[in-house]
Amino acid sequence: MHARSSILEASGPPSLTGLYAAAVTPRTSTGAVDYAIFDRVVDFLLAAGVDGVCLGGATAEFPHATLDERVRLIAHAARRVGDATLLVGIGAASPSDVVPLGRAAFDAGARAVLLSMPVFFRYQQEDLEAFCADVAAEIGGPVLLYDLPAFTTPLATATVVQVLEHTPHIVGIKDSSGQADRLAALPAARGTRAWRLLVGDDALLVEAMRAGWDGCISGTSGAFPELLLATMRAARAGDQPMLDALVPLVQELFAQQGVFPTPWGIRIGLEARGLDTGPLPLPQSAGRLAQRAAYLEWAPGWLARVGDALGQTLVVAR
Repeated sequence: MHARSSILEASGPPSLTGLYAAAVTPRTSTGAVDYAIFDRVVDFLLAAGVDGVCLGGATAEFPHATLDERVRLIAHAARRVGDATLLVGIGAASPSDVVPLGRAAFDAGARAVLLSMPVFFRYQQEDLEAFCADVAAEIGGPVLLYDLPAFTTPLATATVVQVLEHTPHIVGIKDSSGQADRLAALPAARGTRAWRLLVGDDALLVEAMRAGWDGCISGTSGAFPELLLATMRAARAGDQPMLDALVPLVQELFAQQGVFPTPWGIRIGLEARGLDTGPLPLPQSAGRLAQRAAYLEWAPGWLARVGDALGQTLVVAR
């Protein structure tokens, strides 16, 4: 078996807790990955105090990237992240790209990979179980299921439990399903086992922390890490006055982001903070340009109110 098979056995399941910011993939005007802006994004996120950075998920628009671009970005990001935790999404438009991405991630030093289900076509649950088992065996390192039903075949809760119980190397889940009933169901199924439960729907962050989940892999924190980090900590600590101050600000942000396709609102949010991540993947209609302009006009005042709530000045990225 490949040498990567020793990763999980040597160290045990990764102890993943806290907030992991999902990074966007900046592009130049010619469509190439903009590594200089990417570095600034990563530095900005780590300076805010997040526990690590996640590449290659929906926030990164992974179906738009080639295998070569993703492999190169994984190696580049690992150097930039340094001692912080690197998580890597390995879902791909072509299933044949998944295992090479996983191997590249572990070669670069990723702590775990996120396995989303195949895109576009719809599959039966038994197909997904077989897919997960095969990929996990091939790459031989810690794998988090990544349930992303907006873009892939949804994982049934029973399937999640079945895979976590019986599939070697699969150690937890990033749950972006938005299913509130899972917040209690998965911790109950986990019991005393070492499954890592990471919420992927930012709207359920507070409830997930109250239900005993381990952390969050957050798209919104890709532009506003300070707010999501403070909200997570307040929820964990049971600090209701702080939550009363922060949750309305989070909800206001969601309302602004929600008018855009994923993850345009996050990229425009970074622009509002001084980081232009390049052209969006589709031409913008007149209506979209108006929405973007309204967002950029709204953001400074909202950022000032967030800063007041946190007792700090939210500066633009450098």
